Amino acid sequence: MLMQNQIKLLPLAGNVEPAVRALGWEWAVEEACQNYVAREAVQLPEATADELLQAADTLYDLLVQSIPDPIPDALLRELSIPGVLWEAVRHSWNDERHWHLYGRFDLAQTPDGPKLLEFNADTATSLPETAVVQWASLVAAGLADEDRQANGLVEGLQEQLRQWLMLNEDLEPSLLLVHLPGSAEDATNCAVVMEAALTAGFAQVHICPVDDMQVATQGEERGVWAQTGPEEWQRFGFVFKLVPWELLAEEEPDLTRNLTDLLRSRDVIIANPAYSLLFQSKGMLAWLWRCFPHHPLLLETAATELVGHQVRKPVLGREGQDVAELGGAAGPVLPEPGEYAAQPVIYQRFAELPHDEAGRLYQAGVFWAGQGCAIGFRREAGVITNLSEFVPHVLA
Repeated sequence: MLMQNQIKLLPLAGNVEPAVRALGWEWAVEEACQNYVAREAVQLPEATADELLQAADTLYDLLVQSIPDPIPDALLRELSIPGVLWEAVRHSWNDERHWHLYGRFDLAQTPDGPKLLEFNADTATSLPETAVVQWASLVAAGLADEDRQANGLVEGLQEQLRQWLMLNEDLEPSLLLVHLPGSAEDATNCAVVMEAALTAGFAQVHICPVDDMQVATQGEERGVWAQTGPEEWQRFGFVFKLVPWELLAEEEPDLTRNLTDLLRSRDVIIANPAYSLLFQSKGMLAWLWRCFPHHPLLLETAATELVGHQVRKPVLGREGQDVAELGGAAGPVLPEPGEYAAQPVIYQRFAELPHDEAGRLYQAGVFWAGQGCAIGFRREAGVITNLSEFVPHVLA
């Protein structure tokens, strides 16, 4: 392994907020982001960065190779894909115009190399932190040099959006970006995608809460609409949703059916596509282990309890909720009940995360946008969640 389990840190001087503003990304400065971006950076050897980026490429290839053609009902059930989404999943998988824009692999750096913890394939966040704020941290510290960071996320998004647009030239080049209501964080993540979309060639873009999106399936108004100004409504050919597919299926089954209808008739195209939920499901971790047993990038995973040290995860869980550590020397580490305790679970072999001198654990987040393109770190004294501190990196 090119990087030992001891993390080395470099203090970062300077105030990141003026640096972000100077880069022209004022909207990326938000209080929540400011409060949890560390003022130091992981010193990441270039060879280790290359290893992490290559791992993302290999893992994505494994995911694609693992999906049978046609997709059997049994696999959809095993991955806990809601029945109302089966048609959309199959339709999007069988038509390359349904383009997977990006996702984030969460990897453990172990003495045996990087190991896949999970893939945030549908609604991965941390875009502003990874793409903008960690680079601004180097700018503020006077370390800015394009060779000092593995961070091509903006460029990766631009190329993926350009390809999505090219594959769907029959649709109006208008993009609606929707997020969960009341989430400033999600709106800021959407803003990163919006900026990339404008560069990629989209003529009109608009961001709004998903509740403000209107869907019509009849007559001349058929399509997806949003109010873009006083008394002004626009129909959109493209939709980017930072709303989980399974949440849509659970809370808005009729809307889900209507969107599937519009997808099939090519009134609209949606990213990330419905098939990204196949990769998002943690049931896929057990499926991958069966397809590629003992692959060096995978951890042993099954739908039934393993022997020894392991982690239990809800199949469609998010944000680290309801994740339990079992079989360790210190005894079980059980979470406070979250929103996913009633879901089916998988059991994954425990992987020790690297740590710093203070004993804090580090998890690598490797963004994939057509290829592995950017790295960021989360750290925590215990279980790493979406609220854990974000740590920039500098190539050493």
